[in-house]
Amino acid sequence: MKPEVIQQAVQEFWTKRGEQRDNQEDGGRAGGEARANGHIKGFEVAVKQIFLDCGIPEEDIRTGRPYLPGYYRVRKQWDLVVLYKEVLVAALEFKSQVGSVGKNFNNRFEEALGSATDLAAAQKKNGPFGAVPPWLGYVFVLEETEETEKSNRQSHALFETDPTYKGMSYTQRYQEMISRFVGENVYDIGWFVTTQRMEDGSITYKEPLPTATARTLQVAIEGRVKLVKAMLGD
Repeated sequence: MKPEVIQQAVQEFWTKRGEQRDNQEDGGRAGGEARANGHIKGFEVAVKQIFLDCGIPEEDIRTGRPYLPGYYRVRKQWDLVVLYKEVLVAALEFKSQVGSVGKNFNNRFEEALGSATDLAAAQKKNGPFGAVPPWLGYVFVLEETEETEKSNRQSHALFETDPTYKGMSYTQRYQEMISRFVGENVYDIGWFVTTQRMEDGSITYKEPLPTATARTLQVAIEGRVKLVKAMLGD
């Protein structure tokens, strides 16, 4: 994935966020669900293009929050689902955090963990996806602020906490979360982006986690598609 593609997705992220804020200030209510997720659409489009470049037909790439079965709940919406000859090639979640990171960090963690473990349990117990195990991706975009970068966040609890988290900022905690998700096979691949809107109006982005960049995501997707096609005899 070229840097200009990522920059375009980041630019759209901030443009849509601004439109959402204006709509809220004006009391606009139309298209609530679309408005809530529209700011991250550029990242979804960029990832979709990787699958298209791998030869997956466009009609096999489902967006608009399609449902997949769960185990602890009957079904769950995913942001992007890829099917090929009735095989689940991939399911991806796209999430973001702009402001109020201290209030919402745990919510984002619990959402991500719940979605993946529910789908994994469904496969283990009922096998709805057949012989090819599900392959999950997690894309997260975080606004870089003074709050997200401040180190030495509290990590105490009634019992001793994992010393790894001692002194970490929220940005570092998100990186550790995604690293552990992938390392423990909760998700198969991640993409972590931090972005900042500067005072002069320019917009920057970083990919601080080497194992969760656009490049690693692209390579992982290419490998997954090749594997599925090989298993299907293509």
